[in-house]
Amino acid sequence: MALHNVARRVAYYAINGVLDAMPQRLHQWRKKQFLAELERQPLTKAEKARLDSYNKLESEFTLVNGVSISAISRKRTFYYFDLKLYANCFNPKEKLRYVFGDVTNVPNEPAIVKSRPTDGDNRNSVIMKLDRLRHYDFLRDPYSIAQKRPMAVWRGVMNNVARSALIEGHAGKPYCDVADIGAPRRGKPRKMENFMSRESQLRFRYIISIEGNDVATNLRWIMASNSLCIMPAPKFETWYAESMLVPGVHYARVNDDFSDLKNVIDHYEANPREVEAIVGNAHAYVAQFRNRRREDLLSYLVLEKYLRLAKPAN
Repeated sequence: MALHNVARRVAYYAINGVLDAMPQRLHQWRKKQFLAELERQPLTKAEKARLDSYNKLESEFTLVNGVSISAISRKRTFYYFDLKLYANCFNPKEKLRYVFGDVTNVPNEPAIVKSRPTDGDNRNSVIMKLDRLRHYDFLRDPYSIAQKRPMAVWRGVMNNVARSALIEGHAGKPYCDVADIGAPRRGKPRKMENFMSRESQLRFRYIISIEGNDVATNLRWIMASNSLCIMPAPKFETWYAESMLVPGVHYARVNDDFSDLKNVIDHYEANPREVEAIVGNAHAYVAQFRNRRREDLLSYLVLEKYLRLAKPAN
């Protein structure tokens, strides 16, 4: 897995470095390809819903704190490349606002972000597929549902209330294997005795997903696996459109404090057909993010709408 991640990172830098350095006429050619894709196959109802969700802006707005496309900062390299991949298709003098990183608040004026709260008026948070190398590495699960251990598993940093509730309420219980792996960024060493690889977690029939700073990084690969995702209702969303996930359809919902975790596991152990149905629905949901041409088209259209409505103050 380590070599796989290194190879993906090297390829990412190489490909996106070349794309970013291309002359403007080639970016215009890419723009024509996006428009040709739209003409060849108009947006489906599901794609239209995603586009409307990512960019909820409905009228022109004055952009006070915008920067030109040519001046987008390179300090967050993954975010820079993921935004420029589509921004380069437009006039480099056009202005936009962006906020890189784990964004948990709504900006005071419309901005391109990776994440936003699901509740309240979040129209100023325009979602694009940023930090995609980290968040969109789907996998192949070699184990069938029946082959998996009838337990739940979770590994992560115990850095918020929900994660603490899971560990404190369920660590050491026979129906789950949950543990804190430590937080080295706080100057503390990793708890290597608690580490469990993603491949090892796939051996469990239920995998728990808990939001961290914003969304849960493991949600995407869990839903691509043959394990059932267990999680509280999402409080943040990204390009993965977490707010569109339906409990009992795409995942098994638990209380925010995990007080009903055992009951949820017991229910699905007694109803294996429900497990199969939800896992199948999860795979269908994941499939839409694997279509590179349509993903590119949606990304272009989100940004096109933003730039069309943005009117610089000066």
